[in-house]
Amino acid sequence: MIHLGDAKTCVPFCFIMRDMENFKLRILGSGSALPTKMSNQASQIVETHDKLFMIDCGEGTQCQMRRLNVRISRLNHLFVSHLHGDHCFGVVGLISTLDLLGRTSDFHVYAHKDLERLVRPQLDYFCQGLAFNVIFHHIDPKVSEVIYEDNSIEVRTIPLKHKVPTCGFLFKEKPKQRHIRRDMADFYKVPIREMQHIKNGADFVTEDGEVVPNDRLTKPADPSVSFAYCSDTAYSEKILPYIEGVDCLFHEATFLDVQKGRARETMHSTALQAAEIAVKAKVKRLVIGHFSARYEDHKAFLSEARSVFENTELAEDGRVFRF
Repeated sequence: MIHLGDAKTCVPFCFIMRDMENFKLRILGSGSALPTKMSNQASQIVETHDKLFMIDCGEGTQCQMRRLNVRISRLNHLFVSHLHGDHCFGVVGLISTLDLLGRTSDFHVYAHKDLERLVRPQLDYFCQGLAFNVIFHHIDPKVSEVIYEDNSIEVRTIPLKHKVPTCGFLFKEKPKQRHIRRDMADFYKVPIREMQHIKNGADFVTEDGEVVPNDRLTKPADPSVSFAYCSDTAYSEKILPYIEGVDCLFHEATFLDVQKGRARETMHSTALQAAEIAVKAKVKRLVIGHFSARYEDHKAFLSEARSVFENTELAEDGRVFRF
């Protein structure tokens, strides 16, 4: 069962990443350029397979991490969608805090090349003698490519339509191993040393030379799952091939549809447009955020989106999607 809630409450929510131990999607900031009392600037944490990944780092992000009890020492990778301040003004402060906490391991930042050009002088001035390396990985927001990969997950860029070079990120879990049927493993006396090979799909040969098919010894693997983050973007159906069928889509919804002219002018989306993308991409769940500061109440966003795509939730600060 997946649960959605804050630190004090937890309500059932059939969400993403089944069978991912300790998986969490935590909203650190759901606002846009102007922070409000309710909404910090953009940032999210994806926790999966015992690793933390940060997406965007607006001003105040490190304070949100402290407030929400995120283990900052476990953060090794930061993905920055674009170089607008509400998505990257918190980078230098975050790195400085990591240094003050005694970090020694490398910290990786994936962003447009200009971020390093802007941040390096500040680090050289304010963070002299860092005990760890800050490694910048330059990405081209105009193309879709894998920018991070390990044995359990890969991260791919999603080109978006905004005033500056901007991309989203697709977190896609790699295929999982099949489940051993304990009764059959015991029946055929499968030694422990063979279990890993069988999980990976191999047949088993007994001491008598009998070949036992893998599907007799195992059950199908749990489905691999995916999460797409679509940061600031005008409505664009060009992203559909990249996000089709994902388990969860975060799509910005800066304005309500009554302000769609303003959305078009600023190259943002409305809640209704985000929902239309979710329908056309056949995603399973939609989470909307990046709300304009002109709106004090976000319930209208939820109503508008749900009128098109029922399975919509609000990405409000502190909200946690947990397995």
